Amino acid sequence: MTRPSALRLLAIGVCLQWLSASAVRCETIGSMLDRLVQAYPQALAGHDDEVVIWRDGTRMPVGQLDPERPFADKLRNATILDQLSLSYPLGAPSPPAVNADPGRFRNEAFFKKMYGDCNAGGVAGHLVSITWLPKSFGKTVKVTRINGIAERLTEISREIDDLDPKIKRAAFPIAGVLSCRPVADTGRMSMHGYAAAIDLNLDYSDYWLWNARSSVSIPYKNRFPQQIVEIFERHGFIWGGRWYHYDTMHFEYRPELLPAQPR
Repeated sequence: MTRPSALRLLAIGVCLQWLSASAVRCETIGSMLDRLVQAYPQALAGHDDEVVIWRDGTRMPVGQLDPERPFADKLRNATILDQLSLSYPLGAPSPPAVNADPGRFRNEAFFKKMYGDCNAGGVAGHLVSITWLPKSFGKTVKVTRINGIAERLTEISREIDDLDPKIKRAAFPIAGVLSCRPVADTGRMSMHGYAAAIDLNLDYSDYWLWNARSSVSIPYKNRFPQQIVEIFERHGFIWGGRWYHYDTMHFEYRPELLPAQPR
C-alpha cells in the first residue's frame, strides 16, 4: 500500500512535533493556511488547502510537507507549508533545539509576490522614510510601506525610545534595513531584500557564522535585551535570536508565525 503523503495526512489532521518546543501541536493544513491568510489580509483572499489565493486572483501552490526532506533543502527550496511548519517560541530566550529555525524557511515566490523583486526594481516604489529612535538616534531609514511595516516600525521605534537608556542602546546605530542580497548559507533572498527586516546594533549582536562551532552543535549566544525583542514581537516581527542558526541583531516581519494581535 502506498504511504500517504504528509500533505494528505495533515489535511485530515495530524499532530506535529514542533522542533522549537517539547510539546506536540496538532494542526491541519487548513488551520496553517488560515494563519497565513489572517496575517496578510490586504494581500491574501483565502485558500483551498492546495493553493493560496491572492486578492488579484493569483493562485499559488502551497506545496507539500515532507518530514524526510533534508533541512538544507527546505532552506533553499521551501514550500509555503514549510514556511509555516516550525513553531515560534515566545518568552525568555533559551538555546533552541538543533535546526529549530522558525522563519528561516521562506518561499521566495511568495515574498516576491508580496513585496516585489529588488533585483528588478520592484521594491523601490514601495519605500517610505521613517526616523529610527528620534530621541536617541534620529537617523532616517527607508522601509517598505506594504503590510503597514513602515507604521509598525515607527511605533516600535517610539516604544524602544522610551526604554531605559542602558536597554535601548542595543537598538542603535542600526546595521541596515534594505539590502538586495541573498542569505549567506541559503542563496535565497534575505527579507532585507524586501525592506521588511531590520538589523540593530552590531556591538550587541551574535551570529552563528561568526562564532566557532563544533562538529556536534552550534553554541548558542545572545546579549540582546528581552524588552526590545518583546516590543518587536508584539508588532508582528520575529527575532533571529530564537533560531538555532541565530542572528540576534535581526528582526523581520512574519506575523504568520506569531499569535494574532488585537486590532
